[in-house]
Amino acid sequence: MSSLKTPSVPALERGLAILEIVAKSRNGYTFSQLAERLEFPKSSVHALLVTLERLGYLQQMESTGRYVTGLNLVRIATAASHGITLRQKAGPVLCDLTQRTGLTAHMAILEHNEAILVAKVEPSGTIPVATWLGKRIDYHCTSMGKALIAWLAEDEVRQLVKERRMLRHNENTICTLERLKAELLRTRKVGYAVDDEEEEIGIRCVGVPVIDGSGEVAAAISVSGTVQQIRPEDMPRLGTLLQGAAHDMSQRLSATTHTGVR
Repeated sequence: MSSLKTPSVPALERGLAILEIVAKSRNGYTFSQLAERLEFPKSSVHALLVTLERLGYLQQMESTGRYVTGLNLVRIATAASHGITLRQKAGPVLCDLTQRTGLTAHMAILEHNEAILVAKVEPSGTIPVATWLGKRIDYHCTSMGKALIAWLAEDEVRQLVKERRMLRHNENTICTLERLKAELLRTRKVGYAVDDEEEEIGIRCVGVPVIDGSGEVAAAISVSGTVQQIRPEDMPRLGTLLQGAAHDMSQRLSATTHTGVR
């Protein structure tokens, strides 16, 4: 594989080594302790510590001078743990959706104002849908994107549009704030969102939000297929089916929260 021939970045390896050591410690480490333990040049250790502290991945305690984990490192760890939990809980739900509909089932989350695909189950013997884990999904023209943002405050939606814009994929794509607001209002009223050939001609999707134990939108799930597989008259039925699946997943997430399972 070509990746095996690509050289690693020594500074990055050293920085990650520092983060691993500090994250595993109970009380943190001083600069001298880290320099001695890692056997790196002191100048390199110092530069890396300063950089990691500036970026919020480490924090130096004023009282002891020890470096401990910073808020950004905690945030990343929490997000990773949350993502693993969501994928674990989503697996059976998405498989059941695929078996019951014969359609491709997806799950996405909203992170840093981007909808990201984190789980996918495809039925066997069908033409694959052009999606992949980690794909950034447009919020304005996909069913999961709309489901993720439909319950945001209006000023949050306005800020999202200002930051991310609305890329036109074809003549069906929503490209104005007013049209998006109307679509989100419709989504809230019926409880599900649709993508009626808005991102890709010939493809329709239906999506719903997944609510966590705190009442917040934790994710969105959807089913996708061709216009022959999903007809306009099928959308309400699929919406109801997805709402049931989302409720099942919400119950799973709520049980995880209440039992303290991670």
